[in-house]
Amino acid sequence: MASHNMTWISYPSKSQPFTSPEEIEAFIASQNIISRLMHCYIAFFVPTGLIAGICILIIFIKNHLQNKRGSLDLLLLHFTISNIIMIFFSFTVITRPDYLTANHLVCSVLSFFFNFGYFNSQYVFILTLLTLLLERFPPETALCKATQRPILCVGIVLTYTFCLSLTEALLLGTDNYQLEADCQLDPLFAWPEYEIVKFTFGFGIPSLLQILCFTVLWAKEGPAGGAASQQHIRTYPAMYAISVTIFICRLFYNIMILFRTTLKLQRSIGTTKNELVMNIAEIVLFCESCASLVVILCFHKPCKDEVLKVIQKCRRETSANNHLEIPETATTHPSGPQ
Repeated sequence: MASHNMTWISYPSKSQPFTSPEEIEAFIASQNIISRLMHCYIAFFVPTGLIAGICILIIFIKNHLQNKRGSLDLLLLHFTISNIIMIFFSFTVITRPDYLTANHLVCSVLSFFFNFGYFNSQYVFILTLLTLLLERFPPETALCKATQRPILCVGIVLTYTFCLSLTEALLLGTDNYQLEADCQLDPLFAWPEYEIVKFTFGFGIPSLLQILCFTVLWAKEGPAGGAASQQHIRTYPAMYAISVTIFICRLFYNIMILFRTTLKLQRSIGTTKNELVMNIAEIVLFCESCASLVVILCFHKPCKDEVLKVIQKCRRETSANNHLEIPETATTHPSGPQ
């Protein structure tokens, strides 16, 4: 693949001269919008996502120690860890409307680990759907036997996502590592092939696989009875909600990624409005990680049952404390003459 010279590209807010009052007003408005969105995300979504993720980790680890383990829970645990990592990477938006300043090497390393979490969460979720799907087939099939070894399946996913992330890191370019740049997790100076590969393997193929899995789940009846089958059926609402959340948030983000590729191929840096929408799409992508963790906590039955137990226990303790705080007053009735 031929090397690309991407040193010409820059953010419109950093390079365009603003001469007319309308351009200045539009620039200030876009900066205010992205700043407010960033503060809303950090204030509401990040704490909610992290609290939900920590609760899920505690519940799954507790169930594992009590030997209430299952392949589905192990996959969802892996999915949870991936999304928590994504949330930690989202702290890079704290500088918005400005950007992190780093050389190309540091930015490439950040991008590699971000893409590892991005691809990993997507494909682990597909593996979870595949596990649910194969419950509807005879257990003697080869794929069913493979999904009964979740650690092996997770290892395959990790290897695959590592290769994808390494490919993306190479598509950032191997030159100019010493140059300083404004850094995003999907760097602006990446080659156009970077966005194309990310859209294909990070959204296009996974979305088709999700649609295929859900289509077969709806079309094929599962075996009657069975505790594992019933547990998986109760997991379906969480899977539906997570799938819709992932599709909507990543669709918006990947559309903007492809639009940025179009600008690169036209050797255009775009406008401040394009930059604003790309920043919004990045925050929406991080909101997806927070929302997915909340969905697991609220809809996945083992997690939901534990949450309900804690709520009921708190209610009983509150009612008991209120009962103890009621003062007991002894009333004396004076006796009159007989």
